[in-house]
This record gives sequence, C-alpha cells and structure tokens, in this order.
Amino acid sequence: MIILLLTFAVIATVLLVADVRRQLITRPIFSVFKKILPPLSTTEREAMEAGDIWWDGELFRGKPDWQKLHAYQDATLSADEQQFMDTQLETLMAMLDDYKICHETKNLPEPVWDYLKSNGFFAMIIPKQYGGLEFSSAANSHVVTRIATRSLSAAVTVMVPNSLGPGELLMHYGTQEQKDFWLPNLSNGKDIPCFALTGPEAGSDAGAIPDKGIVCKGEYEGKEVLGISLTWNKRYITLAPVATVLGLAFKLQDPDGLLGDKEDIGITCALIPTSHPGVNIGDRHNPMGLAFMNGTTSGENVFIPLEWIIGGADYAGKGWRMLVECLSAGRGISLPALATAIGHVSVRMTSAYSYVRKQFGLSIGRFEGVQESLARIGGLAYTLEAARKFTISSLDMGYSPSVVTAISKYHMTEMGRQVINDAMDIHSGKAIQMGPNNYLANLYAGVPIAITVEGANILTRNLMIFGQGATRCHPYVFKEMEAAANPDQAAGLLDFDSLLVKHVKFAVGNFAGCLGYGLTGGRFIDSPVAGETANYYKQLTRLSRALALCTDISLLVLGGALKRKEMISARLGDVLSQLYLASAVLKRYETDGRQLTDLPYVHYSVQLALHKAGVAFEGYFQNFRPRWLTNILHRVIFPLGNPYKMPNDRLARSLCKNMLKPGESRDRVSYLCYLGTSEDDATGVVEAAFHAMVECREIEVKLTSAQKSGVIPRRIPLDEAIMIALDKGVLSEHEAKQITHADELRKKAIAVDSFKFEELGHGAQHNEEKASAA
Repeated sequence: MIILLLTFAVIATVLLVADVRRQLITRPIFSVFKKILPPLSTTEREAMEAGDIWWDGELFRGKPDWQKLHAYQDATLSADEQQFMDTQLETLMAMLDDYKICHETKNLPEPVWDYLKSNGFFAMIIPKQYGGLEFSSAANSHVVTRIATRSLSAAVTVMVPNSLGPGELLMHYGTQEQKDFWLPNLSNGKDIPCFALTGPEAGSDAGAIPDKGIVCKGEYEGKEVLGISLTWNKRYITLAPVATVLGLAFKLQDPDGLLGDKEDIGITCALIPTSHPGVNIGDRHNPMGLAFMNGTTSGENVFIPLEWIIGGADYAGKGWRMLVECLSAGRGISLPALATAIGHVSVRMTSAYSYVRKQFGLSIGRFEGVQESLARIGGLAYTLEAARKFTISSLDMGYSPSVVTAISKYHMTEMGRQVINDAMDIHSGKAIQMGPNNYLANLYAGVPIAITVEGANILTRNLMIFGQGATRCHPYVFKEMEAAANPDQAAGLLDFDSLLVKHVKFAVGNFAGCLGYGLTGGRFIDSPVAGETANYYKQLTRLSRALALCTDISLLVLGGALKRKEMISARLGDVLSQLYLASAVLKRYETDGRQLTDLPYVHYSVQLALHKAGVAFEGYFQNFRPRWLTNILHRVIFPLGNPYKMPNDRLARSLCKNMLKPGESRDRVSYLCYLGTSEDDATGVVEAAFHAMVECREIEVKLTSAQKSGVIPRRIPLDEAIMIALDKGVLSEHEAKQITHADELRKKAIAVDSFKFEELGHGAQHNEEKASAA
C-alpha cells in the first residue's frame, strides 16, 4: 500500500505540479515536437492559415454539437434574387440550345452573349454600387446549377467571372482607384475577365509557377515609370480567347532593389488589358468538345506600370495568400454546382425514362438491375443537393471554410461522375448517340473537366482535405505548431505546456469513448432528435471520436512524414468527408420539415456515407504501421466488428418506387432540372411521356387483363391492341385516345437521333471517294 501511495504521489506531482511537469515531461516532448513538426513552405503555411474553421472543426472535436448544426442558417434567396430566377434566368434558359452550341456554332450565340452581359450574369458577386447584382452565394450557386442542367458550356461561361478572378480579387484587395475603374465595366459586360494561373509546368503546384516579372523602369504613356517586365506562358484559361482584361499570377523579382532590400518578392497578381502591347490571347483549347471559351495566353518582356498590381505596390508578393483565400470560397460554389446539376438532371430524366422505356412488356424501372443503379442516382443526388446548400450556407454566413470547400469539390464531383455513369447505363443506346435529343452526353463529357480544374481531385483528396484538416481543424495541433514555432522559447514552452495538458485529456477521453461506444454500439450516445434518424446522429458521433483518436495517433507516430503518406491521410480524409456529407443530409432533412416521403433518400444517403467511412477506416487499419498499434486501434474502435453496411435491396426498391411516381418528393430532388415546355424539347417530351403514361396505368391494366383472358391477342403492337379493345368495348373512345397519345409521346421520348450522311460533314469526302472509284 505504501509503495502504491508513493507511486501515485510521484505521478501526481509530475502531472499536477506545473514546474515539475514542464521540466520532466513538457520540455522533452517540446523538443521532440519541434523536430517532428511538419515542415511548411511559405505557400503551404499561407494555404494552411487561409480560410476559416466551420462544421469541420466540430467533426474533429470527437463530439459534434448537433444543436449547432440545426441552428445554422439555411441557404435561401432574397425576393430580388428570386425575381431574377423567375425572369432573367428563365429567359436565358429558353435561349439555350446546347446541341447547336457544342456541335454547330462551337460558341454561345451572340444574342446569348449580349443577354449575359446586359443582365448582370457576369456580375453576380460585384456590389450594387458598381453596377453589379451583389447576389448571395446561394443565388450564385442556384444560377450556375440551373444553367448547367440546360447547357454546361453556358454554365461555365457564367461561373468563371463569378469565381476566382479579377472581380473577386478587386473587391477584396483592389485599390479604390482600381475598383472604380474596372468594376463598373465588368458589371455591364463592357469588359470580359479571365484569370491566368495554370501553366505547362505548374498545375496543382501553383506555387511553382515559372512565369516571372522583373521590377524595372520603362516607358508607359510617353513617360518613364517604375514597373514590371513580364514574361508568361499560361494554358487552360477559361474566357482567355475573348477576354478584354487579364488577371495574371507570376513570381516577382527585384534584383536592383527598386522596391526594397528583398530580391525574391514572391507570387504577385496584376490586372492587364488584353489590348496592351505584347499580350497574346486567342488560341482556343477544345475541352472535351464543349464550347466554352478556354485557351492560352502568353507574353514576353511585356512592360506594365507598377500600379497594375492588384492592390497596388503594397500587395506585391502577397498574391498566393490572395489566391488561396478567394479560391477556398469559389471552390465551394462553382464545381459543386455543376455536380449537383448532374444529380438534378439524372434523377428527373432517368426516373422518367425508366418508366417509359419498356423491355419484355415491362417498364425497365421494374427490373432490379436497373433499380440498383436508379437508387444510387437518387441517393447521391439527394446528398449532392444537401451538400450544395449546406456548404453555401457557410459562405453566406461569412465563413470561408477551406477544408469544407475542398471536401465539396472533391466528393461532389466524384459523386457527379458516379451519377452520370449510372444514368448513361440506364439510358443505354439513347445516351451514346449525340444529337438534339441527348440531354446526358455533354454532362458526361464535362465531368472530367470538373474533376481536373481548381486542384486536380487526386491532389485534393490525398493532400488537402486531411493534410490541411488534421492541423487546421484539430482543437490543439495547429496551436501547438504555432507554440513550437514561437521564436521566444520560454513563451512557446508555456503555451505548449498548457495545450499539451488539454491535448492529453482530449486523447485519453477519445480512447475511452471509442471503446465504450464500440462495446455498446453507440446506443447510449445522445441524439438531438427522436425517430428514424436518431441513430444516425449517434453513429456519426461515434465515428467522429474515432477520427479524432486516429488523427492523434497518426500525428504522434508519423509527425511531418504524414503529409508524404498520402494514402493514409486520404483515408482519414475520406472519413472526415463522409461525416460532413452525412451531416449535410441530416441538416437538409430537418430544414425541409422532416418530410416522410424523403426518408428513403435520407436512409440511403446516410447509410452509404457510414459504409464509406467504415471502409476508409478498414483501409487505414490495414495499412497503418506499426501493426501492434493498429491492432489496438482496430479493437478499440470496432471491438465487435465494423457494423456499417451498404444500403440493402429493400431500401433500394423503396427509393425507386418513390422516384418512379410524380409527386413533391421527386420534385424536391430534381427541382433545378430544366424541363422544356414543348413536347418537341428533349427533356420536355420525356417528362410529358412519363406523366401521360402514369395517367394511363388503369388503361394498361385493362388491356393486360383483356390479353390474359384471350379477348385481345398477346404480343401484338399496341396500336392494334387498342383498336381491338375499342371495337370490343374494353376501352372507351376517350381511353383509346388517351393511351394512343401517351404511346406517341413514349416513342418520341425513347427516340434516338440520326442524321443524313452529309449532315455530319462526310458528304464531300463520300462523293470524292465515289468519283475516284468511277
């Protein structure tokens, strides 16, 4: 007993007496921590510090505050914004013919360009005082999503000036003179902007751009002024071929010390009229056959005055910080909007097509093989819209959450890829024949573009989400890094000691919590709601605590090497991402008023997210080393095995049943999909055929019963069956007309585009071959 008491006293003294603890524990750990501290370059540190922590921080805490989630403001439109959607936006939608845009004119028609310019589509983010619309992020996202359901080329054309580019950079960092000069012309469409960042040798590693500017004196407007001699070569620049003003990122050097004593000033952003001597634009790329303007720009020894730096000379060298701060917001709007558009179109059109397309006398939507893909479309589309609205709500609340927007960019574009693949599979031959009636092909072609731009998805998943989230969103790690980097060693040690005590308590609590949650299946975790979704909150809390524990272990074991262990960090990032997406789904369900008919979508979406999180954890346990430590973690987190399974077949069938009937639930999941008002429109005729056939269900039952009883022969064309049924009194004249009209619409809906030989440009070649043969 005396030995135990003495041991306890020694441990208590070491831990509780601050001076003793600092000497025996904190100081050695502090020294080790400084050595294993992940080395950060200047660009990495600026990227790390840019943006805000939002719901991602709650998920890293191990105990998310679900009341806070429910209290977040929903993304809504103002009265003025809604008026714009009902008038200007709908007018634009009626002007767009995506087949002609992509395959005939290879450009937006001039009336469309003029309409976009004169109605503020390029100035949604610009304040009203400069002539812009000053729309919320919710409105910006709504416009881009809606347009993308009609024409991806038009959507990209609209989204770029309202994303990372001259307008946003000017608003945040421009001098008053620059704002007064440029923003009114950007608002009224007199100027078209582009921003050039990516080059042949610098894609995802934008910090490695070779484009350079040299501070020097030169002649401008007949006078010798201090300026920059610029040389650049950029590619993949959207709107560059038609831009009148070029935003340019480059590395600035001052070898003669004209600005100060620093030679390598750093990445800088400038604004240059494309009419300026030496600026080259005009060459176009051909991005997957889509028709939005994308091309190259270059210049060699182009002299510009110093005041063309965005923000003026004071902002020389601050370009990277400017870019990452703006990109973290833009990344959460534009590309997620394109992915969500895929969800809206695929749900609306594929559900309708699955009903009207028949094989073996049955709608293909009744076959379980089709239902598996159709259910996945519905579940992922619900998640996409939930994540879109959840993410932009953070932006409209004034946050700029860099980790959250990275999650949105990567996972939403990947979900969009899965959704369009499933939609293409179900549409089969109709989806692969290009023509005016094909509403999927251009969306399919656009997916790799969204996957690639604003940070390639491989980079985003493997380096950004967890690489930034583990340090930025963790309650203590980033603060500990700052304490370790403090040049005042004594102050740094004091701060580190205080944080270390809290961090140890946090880690011990997570270890015990994970084991308790695992042994009980999370049954006793508090949930903010009752009912069918209550258990989901419990399971997300359980996984949140597991993520916090694995994060601490990974940082402890790997230290600075963690950022090079991309597969390990990517899997933990996948866990964080699935927790975020599931949170968005639950938030949407609450915001929409807990609609009973939406429950199949909610169940499918959350169960899929939990399953993917479980798979990510299993991958982590399989590959993390040392093995003995991994075995302990596995048994603590999943002591009774991994409980998270894919949504079952019964749920998939229930979801499909919901999708294959008209109603408010189907409308909520696809409300942004453009539907042509004419039965000659590609989307309009499919929707019209769907509704017409649903209304004819009882008539079809009569025909089927008559065939089974022998009154009408089996396996004859429908028009013959209708005539016999009419003649024998099985159907009334009204019923015969109704089902005949529905079948005509059905045939138009499943029709595939075809062309005369010469219409596709082969006529001249064909005639030459015939003449040669003769």
